[in-house]
Amino acid sequence: MSDAPFAQFDNILENELNPAAIQQETPSMTQPIGFDNEKYLAQQSQAIIDRVAMFGDKLYLEFGGKLVFDYHAARVLPGYDPNVKIKLLQRLADKVEIIFCVSAADVAKGRIRGDFGMTYDVATLKTLDDMRDYGLPVSAVSINRFTGQSAAIQLKNKLERRGQRVFLQGDIEGYPNDVDLIVSDAGYGQNPYIPTSKPIVVVTGAGPGSGKMATALSLMYHDHRAGRGAGFAKFETFPIWNLPLEHPVNVAYEAATADIGDFNMVDPFHLAAHGEIAINYNRDVENYPILRSIISHILGAGRSIPHYESPTDMGVNCAGAGIVSDDAVSDAARQEIVRRYLRYNWEYTLGVERKETVDRARALMQQVEVKVEQRRPVVPAREAAASAEAAGKGNHG
Repeated sequence: MSDAPFAQFDNILENELNPAAIQQETPSMTQPIGFDNEKYLAQQSQAIIDRVAMFGDKLYLEFGGKLVFDYHAARVLPGYDPNVKIKLLQRLADKVEIIFCVSAADVAKGRIRGDFGMTYDVATLKTLDDMRDYGLPVSAVSINRFTGQSAAIQLKNKLERRGQRVFLQGDIEGYPNDVDLIVSDAGYGQNPYIPTSKPIVVVTGAGPGSGKMATALSLMYHDHRAGRGAGFAKFETFPIWNLPLEHPVNVAYEAATADIGDFNMVDPFHLAAHGEIAINYNRDVENYPILRSIISHILGAGRSIPHYESPTDMGVNCAGAGIVSDDAVSDAARQEIVRRYLRYNWEYTLGVERKETVDRARALMQQVEVKVEQRRPVVPAREAAASAEAAGKGNHG
């Protein structure tokens, strides 16, 4: 029997719930706890403080993934608080300020954030309200890839009328390959400087392609031109670098990004420099030589990145330290891989997803040796569908 007709039942069970209800649900209600938030927060906050000390005055910390309501992490790491990143920033509140990035191109084309079902301009306003409610007001918004889009100008006006500082950044010709141009007055130098006063500047954004890295590196360039010490680091939860490549938690990350073609791999730079296996993902590994060159140019001739000999070194990720039950997180991750497959399959039947994505998700299921029927809602959903069909219920019943 094909999975496609039943995929919608799992999607309804897992994705149409009220986000507030999902946020309040505790893993102990349904499954063993596999993640200790307090243990994680203690190690992660110290790691960030230690990273600031490497550079002196300021650290620009690119925050990848979701800043709030990270339900993927909560699903694969039972016990993980979907808003634990907020709690992390609250612990560091006296040392942190936040810059929020959004792409003018995404705003102009009305791109939708799948987790909230909102356009990027509305999602930006919502995130700023959320951060203010958490006692972590955003210091500035950077609208990137700006070429005069009227929708981006309208967003800028809305933000400024709410008292928010807003900066506009255009594209840099030749980015990211023409390093000499990028690291010059005609490149980063033409971008506005966003003044900040605290030693940790979290640079986050509305989604992929929001220009977080370009914003952080541009500010680092301005600081070094002015004689101020500044550094750069990346904060991403997945993949978890010190779990094995084929660990279900890391495979679940590949399932979550199957639609954009990301895949995990052993970091070859880390292995060569340290003789240690570390897991990263393809785009970070591919971009590392260029990123290393850009940062070396910013720091000046003859100077390299302090202690950064690999993209894994560049990250500051302690998620692995919070895992307290490998069995619990492995089981939860397998469930998530099947959930992703069913969702992609359902979206394929609707005509909005590619067959390649479905095939990729199916291959990941096979990799971790899990079947569709092992997804807990699947059998009851199929039984309910068969019963309803037999009783003449449904669209034509």
